[in-house]
Amino acid sequence: MQRHIAPLLVCPACLPKERPLELTAAAEADGDITAGHLSCRGCRRRFPIRDGIAVLLADPDAGPSGGQWKYEEGGILAAYLWSHFADLTGDPEGGDAYAAWASSIAGSADTALDAGCAVGRLTFELGQRSTLAVGFDLSLAFIRAARQLARERRITFSLPREGNLRDEFRLALPDPWRTDGVEFVMADALAIPFARETFARTASLNLIDRVASPLAHLYEMNRVARPSGASFLLSDPFSWSTANTPEEKWLGGTETGPYPGRGMDNVRALLGGKDGVIAPPWTITREGSVWWKIRSHRNHFELIRSEFLVAER
Repeated sequence: MQRHIAPLLVCPACLPKERPLELTAAAEADGDITAGHLSCRGCRRRFPIRDGIAVLLADPDAGPSGGQWKYEEGGILAAYLWSHFADLTGDPEGGDAYAAWASSIAGSADTALDAGCAVGRLTFELGQRSTLAVGFDLSLAFIRAARQLARERRITFSLPREGNLRDEFRLALPDPWRTDGVEFVMADALAIPFARETFARTASLNLIDRVASPLAHLYEMNRVARPSGASFLLSDPFSWSTANTPEEKWLGGTETGPYPGRGMDNVRALLGGKDGVIAPPWTITREGSVWWKIRSHRNHFELIRSEFLVAER
């Protein structure tokens, strides 16, 4: 964890109270804390930093729960690396989804946040136009791979070609890409461990239908965003499922309840100030959709369309 992000952090266990975390570094190299912990004087929890990864979860000692285990598996990691970076490996099947998402957020900024960053493609893209770009995810495997890519600028992975045959992919970041201002931490999208009004650019890709409380996620993204001079990118396929979210908390996909109809319509209304949940309200400046793929093997892909909106204030 880069030392300079420590002053931006708050205790995820104490939210909505924002209590700062105190850094204790046990090992450090060139401003990167490789071992140590962050502690909260309020609840007295300690959040470890292991192998450079800050574990900023309300219960930092708890393991993955529910379906989160699958994101620690090597096959899933490789599939997401391909989905995010296949175009940079030279694979003609790779798409331009992440470049399209990144281009939808206009202008440069001092700070940017990528919620549920997975293996980090959008975070790296935001890092080219930001002094500091932070990505966070619940998956240790994803964050470890993203940090490796930030430090070493290259990574190798393989995916099934057919049966037991495999294709190897060698990924290298483009030479002009800056990585010195890119950081990745483990964190929860429902308890974002950053102080309010920290980020000028925020993004939530393919996440809102995967959290236990989508409304709480919107609230948290709004909390850490600047009250003015801010942009917010939200994109999602709205694949509502009770495996991830209790039906009564869906923000769409139902005919009755507080948020009937389509998810994007409800998100748009909430960002605009409906029910007073999100304040100050946002103005929607752009909408569209992006197709993206996950590869299973050479002849099997999952093709997904995510709707997106860009909001500004």
